[in-house]
Amino acid sequence: MNKTLFLYLCFAFLTFSCQKKVDSLSQEKAAAINTISVIIDEQLWNGEIGDSIRNKFASPVLGLPQEEPLFTIKQFPLKLFEGFSTGSRNMIIVKKENKSEFKIGINEFSTPQNSFHISGKNTVQIIALLEEHSAEMIKRMRQTEIEACLKTIKDSLLNTKTIKSKFDIDITIPGNYEYALTSRNFVWIKKEITSGNISLLIYQVPYQRIHKYHTVNDIVKVRDSIGKKYIHGRPRNSMMITEEAYFPYFSRIKFNNFDAYETKGTWQMKNDFMSGPFINYALRDKANNRVLILEGFCYAPSKTKRDLMFEVESIIKSVKILKK
Repeated sequence: MNKTLFLYLCFAFLTFSCQKKVDSLSQEKAAAINTISVIIDEQLWNGEIGDSIRNKFASPVLGLPQEEPLFTIKQFPLKLFEGFSTGSRNMIIVKKENKSEFKIGINEFSTPQNSFHISGKNTVQIIALLEEHSAEMIKRMRQTEIEACLKTIKDSLLNTKTIKSKFDIDITIPGNYEYALTSRNFVWIKKEITSGNISLLIYQVPYQRIHKYHTVNDIVKVRDSIGKKYIHGRPRNSMMITEEAYFPYFSRIKFNNFDAYETKGTWQMKNDFMSGPFINYALRDKANNRVLILEGFCYAPSKTKRDLMFEVESIIKSVKILKK
């Protein structure tokens, strides 16, 4: 064989192998929920810029019993990815260049995808852009992850006619969840996992039950009353209550154009040893004279809980209140 041709074929084979390896790696990372690919040179990653990225995007998730990062960050050097596409849903590409610029690419290399391009002449400019735009970046990435999570479950869905008839809502729930308990104004749906379970509660209370001026206390009182009535442990007189040692995280939000309250914290089983995180959304539905409450919680003592809670949060975020 001609030596030149032989060398060409070897080069082509190696190039194809590297391409395949990088693309395969990218697709593998793309499959993981709450993962970011950060494309940045090692020198910048190991300095102040890397610290800023980690502080913003790997900060602890609020409301979990142990520290877990908001996103799992996978760092790759620029030289490995230049010229290659990537399938990661969320990418942050950082470069030192002669201009200071922040740019968002939508579905730039694959679909769905957010690619955030950040460049500056020096460390100060790049960190300033991260400070300015990190909240927007996190909001976009979380929405993309919610949509990706919901997309994976739409092949097999739970029949939600019971929920629709009780609460006049549409909701997307995976088929591997099942009804644990239903009553007139309450539904408990559960999924069993290895050494634990994930739960979704849907219930409603009169509009006046949760007051605007002492909202957190009212929400805690309502959820504790629900735990006392419906959610019990094995021992007699055990019931789910809000963790008494820690005040929950609370914020006022918009939920599908409704004024709503988001509460995150830890639950415990009174007179038992079970505990775990919860996330609670209380929607003020004035037209129907009610507060609609959607809560997710999990019991998974041997597992990390970020992605479990993100799954149930994504399910809750699929809710649409039907107009009467």
